[in-house]
Amino acid sequence: MQMTNSVKQTLRDGGTALGVFVPLPSPDVVEICALAGFDFVMLDAEHGRIDPETAYPMILAAEARGVPVLARVGENDRQVILKYLDLGIAGVMIPRTDTPEQVAEAVRSMRYHPHGHRGLAGGRTFDYAMGPPAKELVPQINDRVLAIAQFENAASVDDLEAILATDGLDVLFVGPNDLAQSLGYPGQPTHPEVQSFIDRLCAAARGGPVALGTVAGDIAAVNQQLERGFRMIVASAPALLARAARELVTGVTR
Repeated sequence: MQMTNSVKQTLRDGGTALGVFVPLPSPDVVEICALAGFDFVMLDAEHGRIDPETAYPMILAAEARGVPVLARVGENDRQVILKYLDLGIAGVMIPRTDTPEQVAEAVRSMRYHPHGHRGLAGGRTFDYAMGPPAKELVPQINDRVLAIAQFENAASVDDLEAILATDGLDVLFVGPNDLAQSLGYPGQPTHPEVQSFIDRLCAAARGGPVALGTVAGDIAAVNQQLERGFRMIVASAPALLARAARELVTGVTR
């Protein structure tokens, strides 16, 4: 398991990272996405069928191709987060972190003392006790993990400043679909009021230490989000496959 995290370093340096959600328990899909050139793969264990058991070979597939693998888990729960981290995940995204307290708890669950309360045991994270002593690895592992909180509730805007000030938070990820729901526009993430709200978030976070992330489905959308100030963009592997398949089927003359 690599102790470095190229995505985290890129964001620290002010750069951008393009990744892809993979909700399917398939190491093959992970490897294809890595070979395609994405900067990272995000296992979607919130909306997909992935669990720790199916995640493990997917992590190995990504590592074999030198690409960091992150995971979006379904709960802001210390034990759930721990299961994925101990497999070697390089970062965790937590959905529905609506308050500064919830964000702070999520970050603490990802880090060992003195920055958190992640449970410490042997296993893969510590090279099965065949590598350097744990006390030497703890600081490296703490620094490696990318902490990502999702912003999906418009009511949280009053706490935005406090959320962005959370110690150890690396990325605030704007989820447009649930954000649209919270604004009264379910299924309408491109509604002008939703987009106006997102512009406010971008303005508030611009220039700060916490990178903004979001989703984008095609080249134009990715470029638009980058122009707005988002630095971590995630596409969807099934959506990319579906669009390419549909374009082929409808574009063939027969």
